[in-house]
Amino acid sequence: MIKILIVEDERLIQETITEVIKNNCEEIDLLGSAGDVASAKWMIKKTNPDLVLLDVNLPDGTSFDLLQQLDHICFKIIFITAFEEYAIKAIKLSALDYLIKPINPMELIEAINKAKDTIHKSNNDLKLNALLSNIKTISEKSKKIVLKTSESIYLIDIKDIIRCESDGAYTLFYLNDGKKIMISKVLKDYEDLLCEYSFMRVHKSHIVNLNYIDHFEKSDGGSLLLKDHSSIPVSFRKKDQLIKLFEQLSQL
Repeated sequence: MIKILIVEDERLIQETITEVIKNNCEEIDLLGSAGDVASAKWMIKKTNPDLVLLDVNLPDGTSFDLLQQLDHICFKIIFITAFEEYAIKAIKLSALDYLIKPINPMELIEAINKAKDTIHKSNNDLKLNALLSNIKTISEKSKKIVLKTSESIYLIDIKDIIRCESDGAYTLFYLNDGKKIMISKVLKDYEDLLCEYSFMRVHKSHIVNLNYIDHFEKSDGGSLLLKDHSSIPVSFRKKDQLIKLFEQLSQL
């Protein structure tokens, strides 16, 4: 039995979530609902939930304000949000779960079942620390990303990633300290997350951090030589885009 608290200011969404959970989820104790930061803080301290369904925007602040006011966060979180790009970006980088309004009942059920399976694992603090760090520095380019393997969870500064390489259904991260981390997600999952932080997909199997480029070799179809001495092929359709980028940088 896990205890769930709903933090959502829209009454209709509160009622929809409650109805879906009651009709489709087993071994659940619904603790009730809160509609703002103040009441959510009080209910969390009073009821000690295992899982909080947490709206990002509340009448008296945001869910991130709430989390920063808590002394210790010992519950799982599923964020609920309209499409606020900055919030979704931070949540994804932190490897936390979220649902987009309007709530899809099947996605809600799947997210709750997933949370139930991991409710007692001890990686929550690391993910939330990453989230709050990313939100705090939302206007800056220094961000952190959570990388999960079967054995470990890593909190990595994005600027320390040299490149990412596809390996079938996995992605291999190369870091500037020589470490390599294999993640069981495809390369495409990281392309959109990293593109605004000076990363570029130069080949179907490679994303590179442009800050680590040493030079571009035009021969043999084109390849990038990086500062870690690795050589990365450049696809034909990316070659012109890359050359234009170099020309723009040379004019700065």
